[in-house]
Amino acid sequence: MVRSILLRGFDQQMANKIGEYMEEHGICFLREIVPTKIERIEEGTPGKLRVTATSVKDGENHEGEYNTVLLAIGRDACTHSIGLENVGVKLNEKTGKVPVNEKEQTNVPHIYAIGDILEGKLELTPVAIQAGRLLARRLYGGQNTECDYNNVPTTVFTPLEYGACGRSEEKAIEAFGEENIEVYHSSFWPLEWTVPNKGKDTCYAKIICNKQDNDRIVGFHILGPNAGEITQGFAVAMKCGMTKVQLDNTIGIHPVCAEVCIQSNDQTILSSLGLQ
Repeated sequence: MVRSILLRGFDQQMANKIGEYMEEHGICFLREIVPTKIERIEEGTPGKLRVTATSVKDGENHEGEYNTVLLAIGRDACTHSIGLENVGVKLNEKTGKVPVNEKEQTNVPHIYAIGDILEGKLELTPVAIQAGRLLARRLYGGQNTECDYNNVPTTVFTPLEYGACGRSEEKAIEAFGEENIEVYHSSFWPLEWTVPNKGKDTCYAKIICNKQDNDRIVGFHILGPNAGEITQGFAVAMKCGMTKVQLDNTIGIHPVCAEVCIQSNDQTILSSLGLQ
Protein backbone atom coordinates (compact mmCIF):
# COMPACT_ATOMS: atom_id res chain seq x y z
CA MET A 1 0.00 0.00 0.00
CA VAL A 2 1.39 3.35 -1.04
CA ARG A 3 0.00 6.42 0.71
CA SER A 4 0.93 8.84 -2.06
CA ILE A 5 4.04 8.37 -4.25
CA LEU A 6 6.97 6.00 -4.30
CA LEU A 7 10.26 7.23 -2.82
CA ARG A 8 9.28 10.76 -1.89
CA GLY A 9 12.22 13.13 -2.30
CA PHE A 10 13.84 11.08 -5.05
CA ASP A 11 13.64 11.61 -8.80
CA GLN A 12 10.11 10.49 -9.66
CA GLN A 13 10.93 9.13 -13.10
CA MET A 14 13.44 6.78 -11.47
CA ALA A 15 11.04 5.93 -8.64
CA ASN A 16 8.29 5.00 -11.08
CA LYS A 17 10.68 2.83 -13.07
CA ILE A 18 11.46 0.94 -9.87
CA GLY A 19 7.73 0.51 -9.25
CA GLU A 20 7.17 -0.78 -12.78
CA TYR A 21 10.02 -3.26 -12.40
CA MET A 22 8.64 -4.59 -9.11
CA GLU A 23 5.13 -4.90 -10.55
CA GLU A 24 6.51 -6.87 -13.51
CA HIS A 25 8.09 -9.24 -10.98
CA GLY A 26 4.93 -9.92 -8.98
CA ILE A 27 4.55 -7.06 -6.50
CA CYS A 28 1.04 -5.59 -6.39
CA PHE A 29 0.94 -1.91 -5.42
CA LEU A 30 -2.28 -0.46 -4.01
CA ARG A 31 -1.78 3.27 -4.52
CA GLU A 32 -3.19 6.15 -2.51
CA ILE A 33 -4.43 3.74 0.13
CA VAL A 34 -3.51 3.64 3.83
CA PRO A 35 -4.16 0.89 6.40
CA THR A 36 -6.55 1.90 9.17
CA LYS A 37 -6.99 -1.36 11.13
CA ILE A 38 -5.10 -4.65 11.51
CA GLU A 39 -6.82 -7.64 13.19
CA ARG A 40 -5.44 -11.07 14.00
CA ILE A 41 -7.98 -13.57 12.73
CA GLU A 42 -5.94 -16.77 12.99
CA GLU A 43 -3.24 -17.74 15.48
CA GLY A 44 -0.09 -19.52 14.43
CA THR A 45 3.26 -18.92 12.83
CA PRO A 46 2.80 -16.78 10.89
CA GLY A 47 -0.98 -16.89 11.43
CA LYS A 48 -3.38 -14.70 9.50
CA LEU A 49 -4.14 -10.97 9.66
CA ARG A 50 -7.00 -8.94 8.23
CA VAL A 51 -6.04 -5.47 7.05
CA THR A 52 -8.64 -2.77 6.56
CA ALA A 53 -7.47 0.17 4.48
CA THR A 54 -8.99 3.40 3.21
CA SER A 55 -8.53 5.23 -0.07
CA VAL A 56 -7.18 8.74 0.44
CA LYS A 57 -9.07 9.86 -2.68
CA ASP A 58 -12.64 8.73 -2.06
CA GLY A 59 -12.63 7.21 1.43
CA GLU A 60 -13.60 3.77 0.13
CA ASN A 61 -12.60 0.86 2.38
CA HIS A 62 -10.57 -2.13 1.22
CA GLU A 63 -9.95 -5.42 3.03
CA GLY A 64 -7.37 -8.15 2.56
CA GLU A 65 -6.00 -11.16 4.46
CA TYR A 66 -2.26 -11.70 4.83
CA ASN A 67 0.17 -13.77 6.86
CA THR A 68 2.65 -10.91 7.34
CA VAL A 69 2.28 -7.14 7.62
CA LEU A 70 5.29 -4.83 7.51
CA LEU A 71 4.82 -1.13 8.21
CA ALA A 72 7.38 1.25 6.70
CA ILE A 73 6.25 4.34 8.60
CA GLY A 74 9.39 6.47 8.75
CA ARG A 75 10.59 8.03 11.97
CA ASP A 76 10.09 11.02 14.22
CA ALA A 77 12.69 13.23 15.86
CA CYS A 78 12.34 12.40 19.57
CA THR A 79 13.25 15.89 20.76
CA HIS A 80 10.09 17.02 22.57
CA SER A 81 10.81 15.21 25.84
CA ILE A 82 14.53 15.77 26.48
CA GLY A 83 14.30 19.21 28.08
CA LEU A 84 15.30 21.42 25.19
CA GLU A 85 12.63 23.92 26.19
CA ASN A 86 14.52 24.45 29.48
CA VAL A 87 17.56 25.81 27.64
CA GLY A 88 15.64 27.65 24.95
CA VAL A 89 16.47 25.53 21.89
CA LYS A 90 13.89 26.14 19.19
CA LEU A 91 12.23 23.22 17.40
CA ASN A 92 9.89 22.79 14.51
CA GLU A 93 6.89 22.00 16.68
CA LYS A 94 5.25 19.85 14.04
CA THR A 95 8.21 17.61 13.19
CA GLY A 96 10.48 17.97 16.21
CA LYS A 97 13.33 18.85 13.86
CA VAL A 98 16.00 21.30 14.97
CA PRO A 99 16.83 24.34 12.81
CA VAL A 100 20.59 25.02 12.69
CA ASN A 101 22.99 27.29 10.80
CA GLU A 102 25.81 26.18 8.49
CA LYS A 103 27.93 25.29 11.56
CA GLU A 104 25.20 23.05 13.04
CA GLN A 105 24.57 25.64 15.78
CA THR A 106 21.06 25.91 17.16
CA ASN A 107 19.59 29.25 18.16
CA VAL A 108 21.50 28.76 21.45
CA PRO A 109 25.11 29.32 20.26
CA HIS A 110 26.81 26.79 22.56
CA ILE A 111 24.36 23.97 21.67
CA TYR A 112 24.83 22.05 18.43
CA ALA A 113 22.79 19.36 16.68
CA ILE A 114 23.76 16.83 14.01
CA GLY A 115 22.25 13.93 12.16
CA ASP A 116 18.66 13.00 11.40
CA ILE A 117 17.11 15.59 13.73
CA LEU A 118 18.31 18.52 11.60
CA GLU A 119 15.61 20.41 9.75
CA GLY A 120 16.01 20.27 5.97
CA LYS A 121 19.02 17.92 6.01
CA LEU A 122 19.48 14.35 4.81
CA GLU A 123 18.56 11.45 7.09
CA LEU A 124 21.59 9.32 6.28
CA THR A 125 24.00 7.70 8.73
CA PRO A 126 27.19 8.62 6.80
CA VAL A 127 26.02 12.26 6.75
CA ALA A 128 25.65 12.28 10.55
CA ILE A 129 29.07 10.67 10.97
CA GLN A 130 30.72 13.23 8.71
CA ALA A 131 28.96 16.16 10.37
CA GLY A 132 29.94 14.91 13.84
CA ARG A 133 33.55 14.36 12.83
CA LEU A 134 33.85 17.84 11.34
CA LEU A 135 32.07 19.46 14.31
CA ALA A 136 34.55 17.83 16.73
CA ARG A 137 37.46 19.11 14.63
CA ARG A 138 36.05 22.64 14.61
CA LEU A 139 35.40 22.66 18.34
CA TYR A 140 38.59 20.98 19.53
CA GLY A 141 40.99 20.68 16.60
CA GLY A 142 41.35 24.25 15.43
CA GLN A 143 39.82 23.47 12.03
CA ASN A 144 37.02 25.29 10.23
CA THR A 145 35.70 22.84 7.61
CA GLU A 146 31.90 22.66 7.56
CA CYS A 147 29.83 19.69 6.45
CA ASP A 148 28.82 19.95 2.80
CA TYR A 149 25.26 18.72 2.43
CA ASN A 150 25.27 19.11 -1.37
CA ASN A 151 25.85 16.25 -3.82
CA VAL A 152 25.58 13.55 -1.17
CA PRO A 153 25.41 10.13 -2.86
CA THR A 154 22.89 7.56 -1.72
CA THR A 155 21.43 4.26 -2.86
CA VAL A 156 18.01 2.66 -2.57
CA PHE A 157 18.46 -1.11 -2.36
CA THR A 158 15.28 -2.01 -4.19
CA PRO A 159 15.31 -5.16 -6.39
CA LEU A 160 16.45 -2.87 -9.21
CA GLU A 161 19.15 -0.93 -7.34
CA TYR A 162 18.96 2.87 -7.57
CA GLY A 163 21.95 5.16 -7.09
CA ALA A 164 21.56 8.93 -6.95
CA CYS A 165 23.71 11.98 -6.33
CA GLY A 166 22.71 15.63 -6.53
CA ARG A 167 19.33 16.96 -7.55
CA SER A 168 16.33 15.11 -8.89
CA GLU A 169 14.95 16.39 -12.19
CA GLU A 170 12.09 18.03 -10.30
CA LYS A 171 14.46 19.83 -7.92
CA ALA A 172 16.75 20.89 -10.76
CA ILE A 173 13.81 22.47 -12.60
CA GLU A 174 12.75 24.18 -9.39
CA ALA A 175 16.26 25.54 -8.78
CA PHE A 176 17.38 26.55 -12.27
CA GLY A 177 14.24 26.61 -14.44
CA GLU A 178 13.26 24.00 -16.99
CA GLU A 179 14.75 26.01 -19.86
CA ASN A 180 18.16 26.03 -18.14
CA ILE A 181 18.66 22.32 -17.61
CA GLU A 182 19.56 19.57 -20.05
CA VAL A 183 18.83 15.92 -19.30
CA TYR A 184 20.84 13.13 -20.95
CA HIS A 185 19.48 9.63 -20.52
CA SER A 186 19.87 6.11 -21.83
CA SER A 187 18.62 2.59 -21.26
CA PHE A 188 21.27 -0.11 -21.08
CA TRP A 189 21.61 -3.87 -20.91
CA PRO A 190 24.16 -5.13 -18.36
CA LEU A 191 26.49 -7.82 -19.67
CA GLU A 192 25.52 -10.21 -16.86
CA TRP A 193 21.90 -9.92 -17.95
CA THR A 194 22.53 -10.85 -21.59
CA VAL A 195 23.07 -14.60 -21.14
CA PRO A 196 19.80 -15.14 -19.20
CA ASN A 197 18.16 -12.62 -21.59
CA LYS A 198 16.97 -10.58 -18.61
CA GLY A 199 15.44 -7.11 -18.75
CA LYS A 200 16.87 -5.73 -21.99
CA ASP A 201 15.35 -2.23 -21.65
CA THR A 202 15.08 -2.15 -17.88
CA CYS A 203 18.28 -0.53 -16.60
CA TYR A 204 18.47 3.20 -17.02
CA ALA A 205 20.77 6.15 -16.37
CA LYS A 206 20.43 9.89 -16.64
CA ILE A 207 22.45 12.97 -15.83
CA ILE A 208 21.08 16.47 -15.34
CA CYS A 209 23.15 19.49 -16.39
CA ASN A 210 22.88 23.19 -15.61
CA LYS A 211 23.26 24.93 -18.97
CA GLN A 212 23.92 28.29 -17.32
CA ASP A 213 26.93 26.91 -15.45
CA ASN A 214 29.06 25.40 -18.22
CA ASP A 215 26.82 22.30 -18.33
CA ARG A 216 27.86 21.40 -14.81
CA ILE A 217 26.32 18.11 -13.72
CA VAL A 218 23.83 18.74 -10.92
CA GLY A 219 22.11 15.35 -10.87
CA PHE A 220 23.25 11.77 -11.44
CA HIS A 221 20.83 8.82 -11.42
CA ILE A 222 21.28 5.17 -12.34
CA LEU A 223 19.14 2.03 -12.09
CA GLY A 224 20.90 -1.29 -12.42
CA PRO A 225 23.25 -3.83 -10.83
CA ASN A 226 25.75 -2.34 -8.36
CA ALA A 227 24.25 1.14 -8.72
CA GLY A 228 25.63 2.12 -5.32
CA GLU A 229 29.19 1.21 -6.27
CA ILE A 230 28.86 3.19 -9.50
CA THR A 231 27.36 6.23 -7.79
CA GLN A 232 30.08 6.40 -5.14
CA GLY A 233 32.70 7.01 -7.83
CA PHE A 234 30.72 9.56 -9.78
CA ALA A 235 29.96 11.43 -6.53
CA VAL A 236 33.66 12.26 -6.15
CA ALA A 237 33.69 13.76 -9.65
CA MET A 238 30.57 15.79 -8.87
CA LYS A 239 32.22 17.13 -5.71
CA CYS A 240 35.03 18.34 -7.99
CA GLY A 241 32.55 20.19 -10.23
CA MET A 242 32.28 17.72 -13.12
CA THR A 243 30.87 19.10 -16.38
CA LYS A 244 29.29 17.30 -19.32
CA VAL A 245 32.39 17.95 -21.48
CA GLN A 246 34.64 16.37 -18.86
CA LEU A 247 32.32 13.39 -18.66
CA ASP A 248 32.33 13.01 -22.45
CA ASN A 249 36.12 13.20 -22.54
CA THR A 250 36.46 10.32 -20.09
CA ILE A 251 37.23 6.95 -21.68
CA GLY A 252 34.89 4.21 -20.60
CA ILE A 253 35.67 0.74 -19.28
CA HIS A 254 34.09 -1.89 -21.50
CA PRO A 255 31.90 -3.78 -20.73
CA VAL A 256 30.66 -2.30 -17.44
CA CYS A 257 27.37 -0.67 -16.49
CA ALA A 258 28.99 2.69 -15.65
CA GLU A 259 30.16 2.98 -19.25
CA VAL A 260 26.70 4.17 -20.28
CA CYS A 261 27.16 7.32 -18.20
CA ILE A 262 30.19 8.60 -20.12
CA GLN A 263 29.07 8.12 -23.72
CA SER A 264 29.19 11.41 -25.57
CA ASN A 265 26.37 12.75 -27.72
CA ASP A 266 28.36 12.08 -30.89
CA GLN A 267 28.85 8.44 -29.96
CA THR A 268 25.15 8.06 -29.23
CA ILE A 269 24.19 9.63 -32.56
CA LEU A 270 26.67 7.47 -34.51
CA SER A 271 25.41 4.34 -32.79
CA SER A 272 21.79 5.19 -33.61
CA LEU A 273 22.74 5.67 -37.25
CA GLY A 274 24.51 2.32 -37.34
CA LEU A 275 27.85 4.01 -38.10
CA GLN A 276 29.71 2.72 -35.04
